[in-house]
Amino acid sequence: MQHLSRESLEASLGEIRASPRDTGVVVLLVRRPAVGLRDLPAEVILDPAAGLVGDNWLQRGSRSTADGSADPYRQVTVMNARVAELVAGGTDRMALAGDQLYIDLDISIDNLPPGSLLSVGEAVLQVSEAPHLGCAKFVERFGAEAMRFVNSRVGRQLRLRGMNARVVRTGVVRAGDVVAPSPSLAHQP
Repeated sequence: MQHLSRESLEASLGEIRASPRDTGVVVLLVRRPAVGLRDLPAEVILDPAAGLVGDNWLQRGSRSTADGSADPYRQVTVMNARVAELVAGGTDRMALAGDQLYIDLDISIDNLPPGSLLSVGEAVLQVSEAPHLGCAKFVERFGAEAMRFVNSRVGRQLRLRGMNARVVRTGVVRAGDVVAPSPSLAHQP
């Protein structure tokens, strides 16, 4: 696959910025049962202890914790579906970005500051302060320009690479479910 140029990526910022701010939708769910594997289930369960049930997040652990255990503030990764579709060159390769939830919603820092709560289907996530940045696999799959684009100053503000979250209320999430910031619960620790 040919990767997009920086100019092509930046030309799509208007469409990305037009993502709904108040009520969006779950576009794609991805479960990663093992490194390099992806399942695309119609529904998943989000759980405060397990993250996305059946995903390898808990077993994989994290370099961000002193003991290498899974980081609860990086349980679930969420990416704007418009960005994922853009860098992937269509919907068929979106899951290769490595995230679990792809949603059509403005996930910028202005719209969902750290601590915000996000209703996703029956579950509730809390937005983490931990940044979600691209890795070598992202560059391999989508190109160096895509990595520079999502990690640019504007890209970080808009969270073009996505965001980390933790599960605060268990629930079933299905493709097509409503996603919305929870204003009455926002910014609780």
